[in-house]
Amino acid sequence: MAADLRILGIAGSLRKQSYNRAALRAAQQIVPEGATLEIFELEGIPLYNQDLNDTPPEPVRDLKAKVRAADAILFVTPEYNFSIPGVLKNAIDWASRANRENVWAGKPVALMGVSTGLLGSSRAQYHLRQVFVFLDMHPINKPEVMIAKAAEKFDAELNLTDPTARDLVAALLKALVEGTRRLSAGAGAGAGAPQ
Repeated sequence: MAADLRILGIAGSLRKQSYNRAALRAAQQIVPEGATLEIFELEGIPLYNQDLNDTPPEPVRDLKAKVRAADAILFVTPEYNFSIPGVLKNAIDWASRANRENVWAGKPVALMGVSTGLLGSSRAQYHLRQVFVFLDMHPINKPEVMIAKAAEKFDAELNLTDPTARDLVAALLKALVEGTRRLSAGAGAGAGAPQ
């Protein structure tokens, strides 16, 4: 592994003024020393079509290359209809099926989400954790970062201003970096468990 641990951040929303994309940008600003966080935008990923598994479109090849090169993944997602946004599930499907290669397998993954309601995307996060099992990813289980009442936590320019939320994001990133390092050093199972 390179000296700088590479985290790939993906937001489950295409909306320009998305709180979740804003939270991902906040995470990029407070990533721990010795790690970098690159953001991959899902705009342009076409709908999954199994007929194209052997010849995936260029945006899908780009996504797979970025995931393959990353040491760890950070998903930041809203919740739509009690579950995972279609755009995020679509990208996950492409990157696990195109060319019959699941590039998510073995990757440490952290998860957080923002909502304007009271639950902070909890149901979408729990559904994603089920998907991680099939993908053979290594989820970081604590802390859970579910930022509720987003309008009270971000300013008009979509900066994450709530100190408790920022502390939780920082703690999640720290756990992701530490878990990834343990996993790469051969700690294996339980890399995401709190110490």
